[in-house]
Amino acid sequence: MEDKKVLLSIKDLQVKFRVRGRILTAIRGVTLDIYENESIAIVGESGAGKSVFTKAFAGMLDSNGFIDQGDIIFNDAELSDTVVPLNSYAKKTIASTWEKLNEYSKLEYGSEVFLKMKALEQEKEEKMTLSEEEREKADAEIKELVIKRTELFNYKQTLDTSKEKAKIKETSAEISRLDGEIKALQKAKEEKIKAHKQAAMNDTAYNQAYDAKMAEYKKEYAGLTAKEITDETRKRNEILAKEIYLSVGRYKLRKKVRMIKKLHEAFKAAMERGVDLNDEQKRNGVFDQATFRVRYLDETPEQLHGTCIINLAKIQDPNDWGQIRGKKIATVFQDPMTSLNPIITIGKQITSVIMKHQDVSEVEARAQALELMEKVGIPNAEQRFDDYPFQYSGGMRQRIVIAIALSCRPKILICDEPTTALDVTIQAQILKLIKDLQKEYNYTIVFITHDLGVVANIADRVAVLYAGQIIEFANVEELFYDPRHPYTWALLSSLPQLAERNTKLFSITGTPPSLYNKIIGDPFAPRNQYCLKIDTGRAADVQSNGYPLRQNLAAGSESTKDGEAGGNSEYSRKIIKSIQLVKPRGSRSKSRRKQSLHEGF
Repeated sequence: MEDKKVLLSIKDLQVKFRVRGRILTAIRGVTLDIYENESIAIVGESGAGKSVFTKAFAGMLDSNGFIDQGDIIFNDAELSDTVVPLNSYAKKTIASTWEKLNEYSKLEYGSEVFLKMKALEQEKEEKMTLSEEEREKADAEIKELVIKRTELFNYKQTLDTSKEKAKIKETSAEISRLDGEIKALQKAKEEKIKAHKQAAMNDTAYNQAYDAKMAEYKKEYAGLTAKEITDETRKRNEILAKEIYLSVGRYKLRKKVRMIKKLHEAFKAAMERGVDLNDEQKRNGVFDQATFRVRYLDETPEQLHGTCIINLAKIQDPNDWGQIRGKKIATVFQDPMTSLNPIITIGKQITSVIMKHQDVSEVEARAQALELMEKVGIPNAEQRFDDYPFQYSGGMRQRIVIAIALSCRPKILICDEPTTALDVTIQAQILKLIKDLQKEYNYTIVFITHDLGVVANIADRVAVLYAGQIIEFANVEELFYDPRHPYTWALLSSLPQLAERNTKLFSITGTPPSLYNKIIGDPFAPRNQYCLKIDTGRAADVQSNGYPLRQNLAAGSESTKDGEAGGNSEYSRKIIKSIQLVKPRGSRSKSRRKQSLHEGF
């Protein structure tokens, strides 16, 4: 894929959900590049995080979900290119911002002393409150009781009020007891904090030393920040001022003013702390506090021209997704009946999307909608245009959902198990349709599935997801003929083999690990009967991100001592033998092997 452009670059993505007072980590440190015009499959059992992963870069996470860390860089030339008018308001705002930045830049000279003052203040604050160890212990005790209380409350909700009154009463009493314990622990924590604060205030020697040191720092800081800035810094600030306006120029006036103010504060704080604003990454980080950065390119007397670094993980305004979701990244959902509005006609649902994103008339939208309906294989499109979803079969509804997704010619088409509710004949038709349309529209397919037969048919590359982590990543032929991770082997062996009769279907024992807890080592280790010491995370060189395992195993290991097996070890042979994976004979050609693979699944 080296010759293809990276369309979406996901780096160290971590997605979490707030669930009943606890934090569930659904995606754990996923890193992945998705290329233009490729088909990539995301594979894994239910609950692995497949849908959450794609929802993260489509801006469709549930209200209790959030991206905790990581970047999702979307390399779209059309969206990246930014032009804003250079009118009188723009010139006035840029000049004002430039003056502010020049004033803030004086703070850079005193950044080291400023950090010393902050460290001194932090030391005093820590002296006046609980230590980190004490706080963690107190919070852990409270959290444990809160979880118990939540579980009991949920259990109480399941009880029958007419038949289980005694249990309800008993549970209510236990909940009240836990409420009392929680309040007592919170009060004890507050009392400890008060005691620490009082002790710090009574420490006269410490307070005198603190005041003297702080006065010394303030005097030094005042002298350093009185210096004049250099011409080089002024030139940098001029570019920064233009980038600030470019980054907010697409918004309406009220929001524009609010975001400019927020960016002023962000840059002041960055300069105080001595952040190197010549560093691209650090400069992006400052902009991320309000909006994504637009890099300055050039200008004319009438307009400013820049290019955007679109980080989907940093989008804070829901309105910004209107430029991306549907228009650039579209989704084909699993169940077409729930995706379509049952009381609005098929034609209206397609035309409304076209009119929203393309700014065309209803007549033009209707013509485009009819053309799309014909392309996705709807017979008599003109006559069926005003039908309702219930008048279409399941396969036809799925074709309409595909037509809606493609109505704005997106760069990325997410297919979230679109063939689940269809019979095998219609499945084959839908898959062929998606691939045929890809040749015409040149979109990238991100296919979510647990059906490895579908993967063999449609994918160029495959990412195997387990417990929110990519544990193996390879092209489709490598994955089927040379899998490296035990979970991948188990998935492949779970497929019915048409070449053998009366064979037992292999199943994976156990359950995935809890996503509420930190996972150490290989998340699949508890379900792997041949797991090694290194898989459990007890070895020093364990890797938390799984898919580099392909390279590690391929390289092999010199030693099999203490359970450390290489790629050609007895360990690997035992695994392959145990799963009884049926592979084509070596005498077959590569193309014939691939054909047989598709037929077998």
